Amino acid sequence: MEFRPCIDIHNGKVKQIVGGSLKDRGNHAKENFVSELDGAFYANMYQRDGLKGGHIILLNPVGNEYYKADVEQAKSALSAYPKGLQIGGGINETNAAYFLEQGASHVIVTSYVFKDGKINYANLEKLVREVGKEHLVLDLSCRKQILEQGKEQYVVVTDRWQKFTDMILTEKTLQTLASYCDEFLVHAVDVEGKSNGIEKELVSILAKNEGNQTTYAGGVGSFSDLDALKKLGKNRINVTIGSALDLFGGEMSYEKVLKKCKEN
Repeated sequence: MEFRPCIDIHNGKVKQIVGGSLKDRGNHAKENFVSELDGAFYANMYQRDGLKGGHIILLNPVGNEYYKADVEQAKSALSAYPKGLQIGGGINETNAAYFLEQGASHVIVTSYVFKDGKINYANLEKLVREVGKEHLVLDLSCRKQILEQGKEQYVVVTDRWQKFTDMILTEKTLQTLASYCDEFLVHAVDVEGKSNGIEKELVSILAKNEGNQTTYAGGVGSFSDLDALKKLGKNRINVTIGSALDLFGGEMSYEKVLKKCKEN
């Protein structure tokens, strides 16, 4: 299990937020932490510690008044750590190559591929042609739905986790999409930013994928959560920790997390 660091950017600031609280209207999000430091500071730290595959997420939509400021923050991080970080948020066929040119190793995509609540394979194939499968990460962040008969399922959400699609996250889904991308990124949105435990059922689904690298984010708030993720994920699911880290005002030691993730 690798530790994958993060740099979440909202309203031009590096932040940690409660995932389900993000709203386009009024540029609102419930904040756990707002950093006075810029993206380059965190990128330099991650490079110093030899961490690769971390992600930058632009949380304001394209065209928003803060989007340009988000991009400038991201560019400072990409410049500080070329080819060491991935970037997502508003990625499409017109700007994907640009972010790779700015230093991203991969682009992370959700909304451009999941259009109008359905997967758009034409758009997905455009991206593969534009940047190559080896530079593409599919964001399959999801929320739990409970059906009338009480059955639970995880459904992919888009547009800053505000809209449900018809894509149910299953082993078959992962197998189908694996041929289009290099990695998967999955935020458990319902617990994202709450530091009160992982979505164990979701982790069990992700563990069935033995192909592409997969990074899980959401709910890790203690070292027991990290142990559970490692066990359920068969030690092959990578992890992102945000609000719970002492870097972002939490109680989990960044150094101890790095050490824990390197253990067999």
